[in-house]
Amino acid sequence: MERGYNGKTVFVTGGADSPRSDQGRCEASKSRLLVTRFRKNLPVNDLMPTLFRERIAAWLLAARWPLLVLALLAAAACIRPSYQVKFDRSIENMFAPDDPLLPPYRHLKSIFGGNEVVLAVYSDPQLLDESRAGIERLREISGQLKDTPGVRDVLSLAEVDMVLDKVALAAGLLQSSEVPEQGIVDAQNPLAKRFRQLFEGYTHGRDGRTAAVICMLEPEEPPDFSREQTVNQLRDKIQRLAGGTVAGEPVMVADGFRYVEEDGRRLGWASTILLSLVLLICFRSLRWMVLCVAVVQLALLATRSALVISGLQLSMVSSMLTAIVTVVGVATVMHLIVRFREGRRAGLTPPQSFVLTASLLAIPVFWAIMTDAVGFSSLRVASVGPVRDFGLMMAVGSLFVLVSVVLVAPGLTLIGPHASGLGQAWIDRALSQRLTRSVTWLLRRPKTIVFAVLAVSGAGAAGAYRLELETDFTKNFRAGSRIVRAYEIIEADLGGAGIWDLFLSAPPTLDFGYLQRVRKLEARIAEELPAGADSDEPAVRTVSIADAIWAAAPNLERKRILTRTVTVSASIAAMKTHMPTFTAALHAEDPQAPGEFYYRIMLRSAERQSADAKKHLIETVTRLAREEFSGDEEQAEVTGFFVLLTNLIQSILRDQWLAFSVAVGGIALCMLAAFRRLRYAAVAMIPNVLPILTVTGVMGWLDFKINMGAAMIAAVSMGLSVDSSIHYIQAFLRVRRSGRSVADAIGDVQQTVGYAMILSTFALVAGFAVLATSEFVPTIYFGVLVSLAMLGGLAGNLVLLPLLLWLVSWRERREAELPADSIVTE
Repeated sequence: MERGYNGKTVFVTGGADSPRSDQGRCEASKSRLLVTRFRKNLPVNDLMPTLFRERIAAWLLAARWPLLVLALLAAAACIRPSYQVKFDRSIENMFAPDDPLLPPYRHLKSIFGGNEVVLAVYSDPQLLDESRAGIERLREISGQLKDTPGVRDVLSLAEVDMVLDKVALAAGLLQSSEVPEQGIVDAQNPLAKRFRQLFEGYTHGRDGRTAAVICMLEPEEPPDFSREQTVNQLRDKIQRLAGGTVAGEPVMVADGFRYVEEDGRRLGWASTILLSLVLLICFRSLRWMVLCVAVVQLALLATRSALVISGLQLSMVSSMLTAIVTVVGVATVMHLIVRFREGRRAGLTPPQSFVLTASLLAIPVFWAIMTDAVGFSSLRVASVGPVRDFGLMMAVGSLFVLVSVVLVAPGLTLIGPHASGLGQAWIDRALSQRLTRSVTWLLRRPKTIVFAVLAVSGAGAAGAYRLELETDFTKNFRAGSRIVRAYEIIEADLGGAGIWDLFLSAPPTLDFGYLQRVRKLEARIAEELPAGADSDEPAVRTVSIADAIWAAAPNLERKRILTRTVTVSASIAAMKTHMPTFTAALHAEDPQAPGEFYYRIMLRSAERQSADAKKHLIETVTRLAREEFSGDEEQAEVTGFFVLLTNLIQSILRDQWLAFSVAVGGIALCMLAAFRRLRYAAVAMIPNVLPILTVTGVMGWLDFKINMGAAMIAAVSMGLSVDSSIHYIQAFLRVRRSGRSVADAIGDVQQTVGYAMILSTFALVAGFAVLATSEFVPTIYFGVLVSLAMLGGLAGNLVLLPLLLWLVSWRERREAELPADSIVTE
């Protein structure tokens, strides 16, 4: 029988209406024989060069129902463990084990119990009213916040009020010190005034209305009560009791992880719905919609179950695992759908079309998945543990896509009745016409277009030198989110929400001489880090035991030695008695080195400032501390969440260019193994590397900063974008082996593989659109950048790749132009 297809003539020995064989052969054997008989009659771009692939295709056809049952059993077995995936919420693990920032932070936790502080802030017009109504209300709120699981102690103006008279009496043993009648709110008492000034910006704002409760968290989470639950309870309590809010680095981290988990769930169902709608519109068939969703969901279930079994945990950098598996799965299934429909339009029965499709795609799909796995595995060279784990997770997810396709595709492709004929919809015809015209346009001036593309890409990539890191962790949240609003309040009313620490070697018993050295250091910090132009506050505020003693006994340095000694000892004793937790958090013995004591200075600065400004503060405080405490056995270290979060993106980005280089090298080797020709391996890399470098550079030109969503985009995108190039070149080589010209081969491949690339890319971009609704800005960045990288890869594979194939095939084109009798053969 003879059928027309795309302007070509296809001779088919048997078709949809052919009678069944009287020999009773199995369907798989008939399909294999049928494919073999078609080898000389099918269009050249559908030629199958190896018997091995035919055997694979025939086996998939014969085993389609057992495979589908196995897929259902596997999905059922994976459902429960897939919901048991855990999150690694430790910020410490986001740094390399040898990172110099970690030892000081761990040392601080070991000595003082950590640096995690939550600020609970609210407004009260009566806060400093001498009726003490505001202070009593603050005392009640502080007590309820202190009772929250995971909170070690609290400090507020109410706690200062309770200890004020005790410190005043201790300081007044050898000097006149009047106890304020109204406590800390006594407007006329000098002692109360000094203590209010000392804790201004920590426990209350300069406006006299803003109250803050400093909630010091336990260094380790209580059993069965996570840090997120502690933060949520504190937020709920301050909202219910005073209409307030919470802020602090632990709040940002907890909210960040919560948004990451929500995004993972949202991407799981919302992107599935969007992808389903796109597939339904493109192919007008529920079959293909169900197939695509089934492949992706089975791969996700298997991947998440594998994480549980292996003990791997998701982290803030690996939250995009669902998106990665979705990209790989959709791209793979889209090529299968397009090829199968071509066979059906050529007059083949569904089983025949499936065998033909499986034979054509077996090798390209295998190498596409392998290059994905190799590209993702390049992250294993990173020094940060969660980044290495993310690379392994993505590689495993890619391999499960291959398993999922094998299990699901044969059965769902052939289950139920198929339409007797498949016509081309207007969108198919329109795309086909434009792809055909694109080849004609490209081959008119191939060198000019290639040089133009390279020039534009080079100009765009040059912007990478302008890239800056985003160190303001609040920028990871939308401008109107509650965490950003809380920080705006604190930055405006308290002067800064960045809490960090300086700890120094200290004697077992603090004396006047040592505390005077501390006071000198604090004065130098205030002097060398003055307030900005828009504020009269110092850039870094300091609070320590020395400040409390000098507030209780001003001009202490003018007193006699005995008076100074007794005043210091009595004041510290009073603080240890009435504020034991707070005092122990400022001067303590190192449990890992008995006999060694350390002194802690609490530092506060604005959180919302540039990377350069933060690093300048940290470097200056470190330098000053080491200058003032420069003895042979003295130690001075700056650390805290503020310091870690300032360097977080730099830590993640630390090995990304190395990982990108490893990804390029590994994928190039896979290409060489797949094509067995160096020139085709090189040609496959160029259209995929250039869009990634261009997108990264354009971020620099547009002054976008690198956050967590953009830090790993180069290595990840390299693994994703190369799949289409493999399908394109494999199809091109197959057509060339049939004897067709280079131009004809490019035209055929542009209409088949190019069509599948367009549909899969736009389906994925539509699916990733859901990420734009995230409250976590890195998730939005990731969705946008991956979409841009995929669109850039699409443009590279439809424009640059065919041109490069045309140019590197110059010898074949020249030989084709020579007369047959002029070609000398040996």
